Amino acid sequence: MSFANPFFLYLLPILLPLLTVFLIWAGRRQRTALNKLGNPALVQRLTASVNWPGRRWQSLLWLAALATLLLAMARPQWGTETKEVKQHGIEVMVALDVSNSMLAQDIKPDRLSRAKMEIAELMNRLGGNEIGLVVFSGASFIQFPLTSDTNTALTFLDSARPEVISKPGTDVGDAIRTALRGFDAERPSQKVIILITDGEAHDTAVFDAAKEAADQGARLYTIGFGSTAGEPIPLRDAAGNVTGYKKDQNGQVVISKLDEATLQKIAEIGGGKYYHAGADGSELAAIAAELDALQKSSLSTRVETWSIERFQIFLWATLMALVAIELIPDRLRQKSSKRAAMGRALLSTGGEK
Repeated sequence: MSFANPFFLYLLPILLPLLTVFLIWAGRRQRTALNKLGNPALVQRLTASVNWPGRRWQSLLWLAALATLLLAMARPQWGTETKEVKQHGIEVMVALDVSNSMLAQDIKPDRLSRAKMEIAELMNRLGGNEIGLVVFSGASFIQFPLTSDTNTALTFLDSARPEVISKPGTDVGDAIRTALRGFDAERPSQKVIILITDGEAHDTAVFDAAKEAADQGARLYTIGFGSTAGEPIPLRDAAGNVTGYKKDQNGQVVISKLDEATLQKIAEIGGGKYYHAGADGSELAAIAAELDALQKSSLSTRVETWSIERFQIFLWATLMALVAIELIPDRLRQKSSKRAAMGRALLSTGGEK
């Protein structure tokens, strides 16, 4: 036997003695109050019908009710049950741009930080679905594979920073192909790629990658972070303080602009939609609704084993003890003196005959 809430067991040796002392004190107080009447004959008449054995049983039942209630609250468990659980949902691979351009601050606190906030929120909304993460800049790799373990996924998401990839640039096409490799080809569930970037792709092969995704049955959605007007890319020291802005070979400050046209075309080829990341985060609700509307197939089947709850037995015992307390009469029924006199008269009449 095991207990899910063993804390209540520790209350047994505390509360039971306290209740015992209280019941003894209450009984003695009652007898003291009767003795204060002073007239023994009157006290005897008042207590002649008291069900003293019944009151002792009531005290014992109160103790039993408290004990069984505490045992029920401790949730005793014994025996096990085994059941197959089928997990349904869709497979979602998020491709997150961690290039230096994502550090631009036209979205507060910056594009990358805001993107990670939205991915975290998306994970919370994708209950029952599996999600994986690809990080990319000039190269790409799977940060964590498809999983339904949100807590672990959030830990890996937090470590997604520009320095995790040494190769500079923004190779969106490679990120899409890496995301495709993250899916389980044997599962019939709908596969979705969510590309989160500022869209500054410098390789036209990205459209070929989007077509590959569509040919393999994956839906490709894009979310653009940044502004079309552009924003300089900050440079930071080890403490995270901005020390300047990125410059090109001619010494000019590099302006990173959101390339919406490219992202719209990628989404169109991939059979999905393009969303622009706004200040109110409405794009997150829209894409979550899109994912919810997609076909949900079985992802996996797992066997779960758990202990059987037995608190109901002790709860019923508590209820029965309380009912029994109410059924025990406080006083015993006695014949009235008038009825007793009539009985004696009838007996004497019978004797005369």
